[in-house]
Amino acid sequence: MAGRGTTREERNEVAGAKQVIAITPGDPAGVGPEVVGAALSTVRFPRGVTFEIVEGGDVAARPGRPTVQSARAAFRALEAAVAGCQIGRYAALVTGPVSKAGLARVGFDFPGQTEFLASRSGLGTDAVTMAMAGERLRVFLLTTHLSLARAIRQITPARLGRTLSHAKDFLGRLGIAAPRLAIAALNPHAGEGGLFGNEEGRVLAPALRAIAGRLGPWVQRIPILPADTVFMRASQGAFDGVICLYHDQGLIPFKLLEFDRGVNVTLGLPFPRTSPDHGTAFDIAGTGKADPGSMVAAIRLAARLVVKQRDR
Repeated sequence: MAGRGTTREERNEVAGAKQVIAITPGDPAGVGPEVVGAALSTVRFPRGVTFEIVEGGDVAARPGRPTVQSARAAFRALEAAVAGCQIGRYAALVTGPVSKAGLARVGFDFPGQTEFLASRSGLGTDAVTMAMAGERLRVFLLTTHLSLARAIRQITPARLGRTLSHAKDFLGRLGIAAPRLAIAALNPHAGEGGLFGNEEGRVLAPALRAIAGRLGPWVQRIPILPADTVFMRASQGAFDGVICLYHDQGLIPFKLLEFDRGVNVTLGLPFPRTSPDHGTAFDIAGTGKADPGSMVAAIRLAARLVVKQRDR
């Protein structure tokens, strides 16, 4: 390399600073192991980035036949991968699909992997944001695995500020310096001037004003739009992301448009975490029908975030 300057990436590689992405296959009785294998035969990792599959021990799992043992293996793999992220062994984590019901039977006391990762990172569940990223649509969830009644009560300035901040930072890491965001209204027609509900004017608009002093005036320019059209507009390029107030508000349009290539991203953790946007699909496990596209996208996005984080 004499005679010319070296890039930060080259200096890291010379120093042996390979950055490792941990990949957990999820429940070994589901489609996780096969989509991980198929994805890794496709993905080309950036220079200086590699991967390690983290498993939960030897389990004689049969495709499509989940057991307590397969759920326990998924739990152990997740614990090992998070521990590795905490000590710096891994630079990012890609998680395969798990069965929430199966994990509950082996002592997993969390609604999902997102909440587990937040807890193990010393964070409350209200400190992280669940986002879904695809080619045509990106959504950022204000609340996640809550009943609709509870989710409505959780629409607060603190949660909205956290979600907006995470969305802006994430989109910035994707190269969008001034992201165009919109908020999906809670009520039909954004309340129609109070005829169908008044949360838009009574809760959301004041919340935006309350957090603008902390996050900046860009917050007050974010429109609150009817949910029946905002996702269509975002998918056509009008917005870089949509803030969604409850789980299904964002996940229904996202999975409709991005199911085979969408990525679940947890924002606010000390390390990047991505996951495919589908479940264990026990019904097709082992049949060769599982599409690895979402896992491919999850691994590629994790690698991209690792490089961005490294080069900051």
